[in-house]
Amino acid sequence: MSPAIALAFLPLVVTLLVRYRHHFRLLVRTVLLRSFRDCLSGLRIEERAFSYVLTHALPGDPGHILTTLDHWSSCCEYLNHMGPVKGQILMRLVEEKGPACVLELGTYCGYSTLLIAQALPPGSRLLTVERDPRTAAVAEKLIRLAGFDEQMVELIVGSSEEVIPRLRAQHQLNRADLVLLAQRPRYYLRDLQLLEAHALLPKGATVLADHVLFPGAPRFLQYTKSCGRYRCRLHHTSLPEFPAIKDGIAQLTYAGPG
Repeated sequence: MSPAIALAFLPLVVTLLVRYRHHFRLLVRTVLLRSFRDCLSGLRIEERAFSYVLTHALPGDPGHILTTLDHWSSCCEYLNHMGPVKGQILMRLVEEKGPACVLELGTYCGYSTLLIAQALPPGSRLLTVERDPRTAAVAEKLIRLAGFDEQMVELIVGSSEEVIPRLRAQHQLNRADLVLLAQRPRYYLRDLQLLEAHALLPKGATVLADHVLFPGAPRFLQYTKSCGRYRCRLHHTSLPEFPAIKDGIAQLTYAGPG
């Protein structure tokens, strides 16, 4: 490329960098710096976060463990977790609905799992599904460190596509009063339709879906708005540490098979 052509594109490049500077910072923190630290330490970011929690958080205190994770994500390494703002929305809805059984798809490090567990009424049960065994091992330790036993919080390792069809037979889940979709957004529609097909959503069930605006789940949102089986509401938020990057949590109320 000649210098003249390069100079002609320079204003466009500068404009894009300025307009998407927050997305560029997110890319640097979540991909470049994280990959460098993974290679340097031999540990994943979730494992480094758990090591920090072990030395700074109070065992048996889920609220303090969550605050410690927030501090680590803000001051050390960006964790790409739900964060305190979305967390307050999630906890408020769990407390309002008082579900007897909750299903979480996408445990990740266990942050949202702790939010749900500490907001559940006595005697309720939470099943959480994580496809990556190494990430699930960290989440399992975090959940038990917070003081939740296997009777209250059961972690299932496997892909949601494989786990959902056997929830009733193998895990005694007949209905999920509240579902949190927190895995990769491209799987939201598939998993919602699996829950419908296996009759795991009772009438009036609440389905919450994170990250529906960033990175986004357009097919999922289109389906839930057009199929006639859901009442939809969108809670507008942003990414933790990146308030300029807008995101949202979709709240769906299942009206029945129709």
